[in-house]
Amino acid sequence: MLALRSILFVVLFYIWSVFFALIMIPFLILPASWMSRALFVWSAGINLLLLVVCGIKVEVRGKQFIPKGDALVAPKHLCMLDVFAQFGVLSSPFFVMKKELIYVPLFGLYGVKMGALMVDRAGHANALKKMVRGAQVQFKKGNRQLLIFPEGTRGEPGKAGDYKPGIAALYRDLNLPVHPVATNSGVHWPAHGFLRKPGTIVFEYLEPIPPGLKRGEFMRTLEERIETASNQLLPL
Repeated sequence: MLALRSILFVVLFYIWSVFFALIMIPFLILPASWMSRALFVWSAGINLLLLVVCGIKVEVRGKQFIPKGDALVAPKHLCMLDVFAQFGVLSSPFFVMKKELIYVPLFGLYGVKMGALMVDRAGHANALKKMVRGAQVQFKKGNRQLLIFPEGTRGEPGKAGDYKPGIAALYRDLNLPVHPVATNSGVHWPAHGFLRKPGTIVFEYLEPIPPGLKRGEFMRTLEERIETASNQLLPL
């Protein structure tokens, strides 16, 4: 039964996503804020499918720490849902994504419309400088939230990934607070495979890290808060 429900969810997820991607085409010529509202609806639809088909509830905690203005948002990354779920929480998100994703039909265009920062992982220092400059342009528009996964790629529940330097560069040069986000999403939506296990996926916004810390102290604080809170969400 679990496998059948998981397969049904995957099928419906792609049908919903393709349908929504097509009806959003006119939004490419509208203000970016319209795209944010549309993605809120798309995210809500995914949460509804998870609940009805898989018995998975998506819960957001720490709502008092959700940024309303300019901020960096740094979630734990365990599965695809970690990206989608933030569209249903943040008011004006844009995100860091690999440059290869710009070639994905429609997805790449929508990312550009929202102000996504394309990153060439082979570019090292030059890539970081370009990312910071792109973020500065977006934040000049006001009330934006940059979504960046500090680990860079999806990991496994209970294991700390390799926290990358990109988040530290943005934190230093943008002088903005960083809002860590803990999650247990990988328990119910594994990074690999199609099984979706019933239960509650929690995204917990944590107390923001104020600007001004030294790089080493900032990275230690960020990793400690994310990993400690994420581990507390795991089943005993």
